[in-house]
Amino acid sequence: QVQLVESGGGSVQTGGSLRLSCAVSEYTGGTFCMGWFRQAPGKEREGVSSIDRYSTTTYADSVKGRFTISRDNAQTTLYLQMNSLKPEDSASYYCAGLVRGSCPGGSAGVPDLPYRGQGTQVTVTS
Repeated sequence: QVQLVESGGGSVQTGGSLRLSCAVSEYTGGTFCMGWFRQAPGKEREGVSSIDRYSTTTYADSVKGRFTISRDNAQTTLYLQMNSLKPEDSASYYCAGLVRGSCPGGSAGVPDLPYRGQGTQVTVTS
């Protein structure tokens, strides 16, 4: 059973930066498709970014050029570096994963990945 635990959320002013982390535990071996999605109150879940076993990354157009997804070589921690944050980036951010090397649907498919964390809140103030 894969467990994912996010951290690193908080409140930041417009133009600021945050780095989210997602610790992967209770699983050894194999490779992961992993990613981040977000959900703001009253809005649909939005896939933000994904990374596959080959470290191929995809991003939603809304964050392209501002956010960077990465993970450590042991695949035990996933990161999301968020720069130039905007108020519309405010949401709960979740990491998600799939025990499979490729990411079906890229960033758009991340909300449907079966393993998910509890989320971390990001608030961007103007």
